[in-house]
Amino acid sequence: MITTDIAIVGAGPVALFAIFEAGLLKMRCHLIDYLPQPGGQLSEIYPKKPIYDIPGFPSVLAQELVDNLLKQAEPFSPTFTLGERIESLDKIGEKDFILTTNLGTKVSAKAVVIAGGLGCFEPRKPEVEGLSRFENGKGVNYMILDPEKYRGQKMVIAGGGDSALDWTIFLSEVCSELTLVHRSESFRGAPDSVNKVLKLAEEGKIKLHLNTNILHIDGGDRLETVVLKNTKTNEETSIHSDYLIPLFGLSPKLGPIEKWGLNIDKNAIEVNTDDYSTNIEGVYAIGDINTYKNKLKLILCGFHEAALMAHSAYKYINPGIKYTMKYTTVNGVNSF
Repeated sequence: MITTDIAIVGAGPVALFAIFEAGLLKMRCHLIDYLPQPGGQLSEIYPKKPIYDIPGFPSVLAQELVDNLLKQAEPFSPTFTLGERIESLDKIGEKDFILTTNLGTKVSAKAVVIAGGLGCFEPRKPEVEGLSRFENGKGVNYMILDPEKYRGQKMVIAGGGDSALDWTIFLSEVCSELTLVHRSESFRGAPDSVNKVLKLAEEGKIKLHLNTNILHIDGGDRLETVVLKNTKTNEETSIHSDYLIPLFGLSPKLGPIEKWGLNIDKNAIEVNTDDYSTNIEGVYAIGDINTYKNKLKLILCGFHEAALMAHSAYKYINPGIKYTMKYTTVNGVNSF
């Protein structure tokens, strides 16, 4: 049996920052994640993708952010159970919890924080003829783990959200030929990223096809051709490409969390924005997995949620004990 103050379900960036916030309050954390390493989606899906909206970092690679968060948490000696998924959550008595993984590992905690990102997820696949034929290393990928793999290659990216825009900007300097395909004239991503992509197209550094769908793909042993169709003119365009990367987001599934008695709304956990507590006393939800009015699914918002959660969890674990907040700018981390 693993014993801790706070059990954190998930090990993504918001969960890692929660270690730091809890550590400042002298609370120990144990993290459980189904992935084999800390970092969540940042490490698993796009470790070398640049992130532009972390305060103090004009640009930071996803894995670099994870590494920095781990280093920041290091003084508080967090422990991890990785490669296992929490199957059940049981409340013992009035306050304590027992969490059990799919491999039988049990964690005893005084409070529980669910920071599972999107939960269990899989990529949304477009309905394209021939798509499955070129999966599994034959030219069709749904995530970019190592951008160097595409250096000097011809690539088609499909999508209109932040991920498609960010990777288009980054890979414009990596690929020998890059095409962005979007089924609309307007994008769903950040306006600044949209402007950068449009400028790249004007400068001839990328090819941009709007109001366009992928009709079908073809090739021999691996992908060779992507055929596009303009939805307004019905004109078809054939592009020679080594890779097709459809970036239409992820389809989230909460998995076992749905059976824990939490209030759920559209695959997300409802929380009280005073402290990001759930309807179960002692259980909190932070990051992309929670929902509330005007919710923004941004890492920096998750960091804010982690801070408020930690102070509430301290009061839950230590009823009646008054805590005077200290500032790291004055006391440093080692004094906590």
